[in-house]
Parts: sequence; C-alpha cells; structure tokens
Amino acid sequence: MQPLSWGPLSVWPWQDALVAVLQDRVSPVINYETEVRSANQSFPIPSVVALKRYHKRKHVAFTRYHVFLRDGFRCQYCGDSLTAKELTFDHVIPRCRGGTTVWHNVVTCCQRDNLFKGSKSLSESGLRLLRSPYEPSPHQIDEFAKRHATRDYLHKTWLDFLYWDADLEA
Repeated sequence: MQPLSWGPLSVWPWQDALVAVLQDRVSPVINYETEVRSANQSFPIPSVVALKRYHKRKHVAFTRYHVFLRDGFRCQYCGDSLTAKELTFDHVIPRCRGGTTVWHNVVTCCQRDNLFKGSKSLSESGLRLLRSPYEPSPHQIDEFAKRHATRDYLHKTWLDFLYWDADLEA
C-alpha cells in the first residue's frame, strides 16, 4: 500500500520502534547500522518507520516539554531564553488559590521570577505575562518542535524524511 504522504509524526525510543515492528504495527523504512541480539536472534534497529494505521491527534498531551515548546523555552515574565533544566512552571492563578494545572493556567518561568511571584496573584506580584497561556493545536506543537530542532540532534538517516529541514531551490 502506497502512503498518501510522508512526514514526521513523533520521535520514539529505538526500543519502542523495535517492539512496534515486531508487533507488525509499523513497517521499517530505514534501519540503523547496529543490531540488537536476543538469545538466538538478531534484529536490526529501526531508524525510520511508517505507521500502518494512523489516528489523527485531536489534542496535544499536557507535558512539560509541550509547555516549553509552546512558550518557546522563554520565561513568560522576563523573556529570558533558557534550557529545559533551567525552566520551571508557574501557575498563573496559584494552586493555593484554586488554580489548576491546565494549559490555560501554566506558563514557563525562570526560577528567579517563580520564587519572586510565589503564591501571589499577578497584580500582587507586579509581574505581567508576555503572552497569555493557551492550549496549542497538534499542528502548532509540530511547528514549534521544528523551530527548536537542530541538526545536531538528528540522525543522518532522518534527514531525507524531514521536508522542513531540506534546502529550498531558488
């Protein structure tokens, strides 16, 4: 069966990709040069796989990484650009005041501003949001991820499948 289109959907650990191949949920497109061995068999490690069935995502999972992507790895109070290790979350409406851990109430924050704000409201702290928090669409998250990916993190076998990484012809 010929696919309708090619495009990256997600990145899986090699173990998950291999299990999916063995369960016949995906077809290997390209394998890494190394193999993994069991007691009596050797398996190539898939680098790029094609799904046999695709279920369109309706919502983006609420994860730390997705919040970092939505907020561009920037503190939403001071605008500093930080690494994932340097970032924290802030509840715009503090949990002690009834705020919940949902897309519309959580922003990426530097440690300094998070400690300064503490359990205060925005007006009490004097801080202002650079951008109001929102729930991104699957398409938006994909676009944010493309902006933050660098060639250093990509295996050479992936490059042919990432249309957004290709040079455009003049």
